[in-house]
Amino acid sequence: MDIELKTLASRLLAHRVVSRADPLARRALLDEIFRNELDRRLAEVGLRLVENPYAEHIAVALLPQMTEPVFGAGDTWINNNLGLPRDGVALLVILWALIILPKRERQIARVEAGHENQEDMFGAQKTLETGDAVSSGVSEDALYADFGKSLGGRTRFNANLGRLVNLGFVVRRNRVLHEGPMLDLMIDYSQLAPRIIDGALGEVLAHRQAMALSDSDTPSEEKS
Repeated sequence: MDIELKTLASRLLAHRVVSRADPLARRALLDEIFRNELDRRLAEVGLRLVENPYAEHIAVALLPQMTEPVFGAGDTWINNNLGLPRDGVALLVILWALIILPKRERQIARVEAGHENQEDMFGAQKTLETGDAVSSGVSEDALYADFGKSLGGRTRFNANLGRLVNLGFVVRRNRVLHEGPMLDLMIDYSQLAPRIIDGALGEVLAHRQAMALSDSDTPSEEKS
């Protein structure tokens, strides 16, 4: 078991993320003894395993008590522990809200539907659906049209978007932004989701969705 633990820990540090489908990752998630030893070894160097059943990858992050020794005291680390400026953090939160929130709603709905129709006693152990089956992309052009000017204009928008791509939060495909391996891991859904849904950004996103529905319901001759 020792070599498997060293291999998984080293890969998490070297590659930043490991797929849940990987045999060692699956062992860490299903084998309690293996997981406890992995947690112990990571904790010895100030780290913890980051995973959730809705994400396609696992990763490592600092233990809460290591945040200040590593990033500094006070507010110095809050917006800059990944080298992101404030408008970069704002763009990250918007992308998370547009990609992860609707994805989670679809995942939870499918889990609940599965429980209603579940007949086999081991159904609860089945892997949750992730990836393109439940996650949809966001048009880069539409995102800029809605939020670009508030985020510093085209130059700042492109620069921050490039940073988020490099950090693994999003993936660019033909000017459509898709979920990257870090997006659903490094932001705490339980804390951020209520703030977005109940806050000002929730109102903006709801208005944006209502406008999109209105446009789709308008006859083509009226649009022209």
